[in-house]
Amino acid sequence: MKRPHAEEILGEWGVRDVTPPSAKERDRLVADRDLNPLVGAPLPRRIRRFRPEADAYVASLGGPLPYMRRLREIDDAIEGHLERLEEAYAEHSGDPAGWRRLVKGWSFSEVNDLIERHNRWYPVEARLAMDPRSRDFVKVGGQDYRREPLDAAWALRHFPA
Repeated sequence: MKRPHAEEILGEWGVRDVTPPSAKERDRLVADRDLNPLVGAPLPRRIRRFRPEADAYVASLGGPLPYMRRLREIDDAIEGHLERLEEAYAEHSGDPAGWRRLVKGWSFSEVNDLIERHNRWYPVEARLAMDPRSRDFVKVGGQDYRREPLDAAWALRHFPA
């Protein structure tokens, strides 16, 4: 069996002869150069500061994660409470004492249950990192991940008597 030389293996022959297919490809590239706004400009570097992991990819195939669905439910429930409170506020506009009584009897139990589950499970489900200085989870978007439960004081802040 004949053993090839290193030059044959590495293929260091310089510029090869122009073939008809490669000539067509070069012509197309030259024509596209006039349309390309990036000609002559350095390409921006994309620095990856993460490693794509298999479990994140698999989770993405199943749609929104549980904490994402729960946050949407919380936001929808709060929006519903605000709409109903706004209607009730318009009806009780001349009666501050009646408005306070109504707000104190308002039930936020369903949304507060969602908020309580969110506060308990969000760090685990979202894989929040720990902050060694505060010995607590890192802030999400500069804010604490915990949601405050709704109560009469919350309603009165939005619709004062």
